Amino acid sequence: MIFLKKNKMSKQRTISKSVSLKGVGIHSGNEVNLTFKPAAEDFGYAFCRTDLPGKPIIEADVNYVVSTKRGTTLEKDGVNIQTSEHVLAALVGMEVDNVLIEIDSSEPPIMDGSSKYFVEAIKKAGIKEQSKERSEYIVKDVISYYDEESGSDITIIPSKYYEVTTMVDFGTKILGTQNATMKRLSQFENEFAEARTFSFLHEIEMLLENGLIKGGDLNNAIVYVDKELSEKTMGKLKKAFNKDKISVKSNGILDNLTLHYPNEAARHKLLDVIGDLALIGTRIKGKVIANKPGHYVNTMFGKKLSSIIKNEKRNIAPQVDLTKPPVMDVNQIMKVLPHRPPFLFMDKILEISDSHIIGLKNVTMNEDFFQGHFPEQPIFPGVLQIEAMAQAGGVLILNTVPDPENYLTFFAKIDNAKFKYPVVPGDTLIFKLELLSPLRRGIVHMKGQAFVDGKLTSEAELLAKIIRKTKS
Repeated sequence: MIFLKKNKMSKQRTISKSVSLKGVGIHSGNEVNLTFKPAAEDFGYAFCRTDLPGKPIIEADVNYVVSTKRGTTLEKDGVNIQTSEHVLAALVGMEVDNVLIEIDSSEPPIMDGSSKYFVEAIKKAGIKEQSKERSEYIVKDVISYYDEESGSDITIIPSKYYEVTTMVDFGTKILGTQNATMKRLSQFENEFAEARTFSFLHEIEMLLENGLIKGGDLNNAIVYVDKELSEKTMGKLKKAFNKDKISVKSNGILDNLTLHYPNEAARHKLLDVIGDLALIGTRIKGKVIANKPGHYVNTMFGKKLSSIIKNEKRNIAPQVDLTKPPVMDVNQIMKVLPHRPPFLFMDKILEISDSHIIGLKNVTMNEDFFQGHFPEQPIFPGVLQIEAMAQAGGVLILNTVPDPENYLTFFAKIDNAKFKYPVVPGDTLIFKLELLSPLRRGIVHMKGQAFVDGKLTSEAELLAKIIRKTKS
C-alpha cells in the first residue's frame, strides 16, 4: 500500500530563470536547442515542441510512453519526444519539481550521453523554493514487476529515503556483472550524473545499418567490443564517427574514451531508472531494486506503480486534526438536519466548503442496532454507513441555502456502493464527500467515502434532491 503524505519539511522547487543549451540528437544528427523554464507549483515536468505549430505540450507522464527502443519515447496527440530519460533524471537528481522543457526537435541533445550537462544548466539557472509543500508517496508494501522475456525485474520496498540499486549482467565477459547504489538523491550530481550511456559493438552495427545514431560519436557513448572488430566493421565505424583510426583499449572499449568509474554502465542504468520513474509524476519514498533494468521494464513498472498511486490517492483518508474544535458539533448539526437519535449518525463536521465536507461518527457499543447486528460480533451495518454519508452530504447541500431549517434532502439514487472492511464498536468513522457536479435545480451528485484509521471502509455515489418543507 502506498500513502500520499505532505512533506512539511520540504517545499516544491523550480529554477530561478530560463537557461538554454544545444547539441545534436543522437538518432537524427540534427542540432537541437533545449531550454529549461521555471514553472508554477504542481506543474511537474512537461516538454514543449517549439518547432511545431501551436507549440504542443507533452507532459512527462508514463502513460504517454509508446516506445522503449534505445530510449524512452513519449507521444501525445501524434507528437513525440524521444530519449527523455537523461533530461528527466537531471531534474529529479537536482530535486527540482516544476519545469517546462522547450525543445525544437523530437529528441533532446545527447551531449556526452549522460545527465551532466543538464545538471550544469540547472545549476546555472539557479534553484528557488516555492511556497507549496511537496507531496510524496511512502511505500508501505513490496511492489514488483517481472519481465519473463528479458529476465529483468524491479522491486520497490519501504525505506526512509528514495534509494536506487541497479544490478547489471548482460551475460558478456567484457562487461561482466556490475552493481551501483544511490542512498540519497544528494549523491546524484557528483556520483551518477556524468555516467554515460553505453552500447555493445553488435548493437552499434545494427543501429548504423538502420540509419540511426547519426549524432553519435566516440564521446557520447561507451562502446563495449563484444565481438571481433573486422576490417569491414572498422571501416563503418571510421566513416560514422569521422575518425581516421579506431582501436580497442585494454579494458575492451573503443578508444578515445576513458571510463569515469569501473561500474559506469551500472551507474548509467541507475540514471535511466531515475529518469524513467520520473514519469510517475510524484516523489517516492522507498528503495528501488532493479535487476537488469532497461527502458521497457522501467516504464512498465512505472505504469504499475502509477496506477497503484492514483488509486491510493483517490482513496486516501483526509488529514484531520481531531484536537481542533469542529466546524459544527452535534447540536449545530441538528439545527440543519431533521434527523434525531437514534437515527442521527453524524457527531461532528470537521471541514466544509462549497464543494466538500468532512464529518465524523464515533461508533460505540451503545448503538441500538448492535443488539441484533450481530449478537456477540457487532458490525456497523453497511447501509447505515451510506446513510451517515448521506447525512454529511445533507449538511453540505443545506449549507448552500440561507434557511436550511426550511428544507429537506431526499435520496434519488445510490450508485457504485462498495464495502471494503467491517466497522466495529470503538471505531471512529471519518466521512469525506465531494461534489461531482455543481448543484443544479436542487439536485446534487456526490462521491462519498468512509475511513477508519486511514483505511477506506465504504464508498458510494449519491444523488440527492433539496425539497422545501411543506407547511402544515
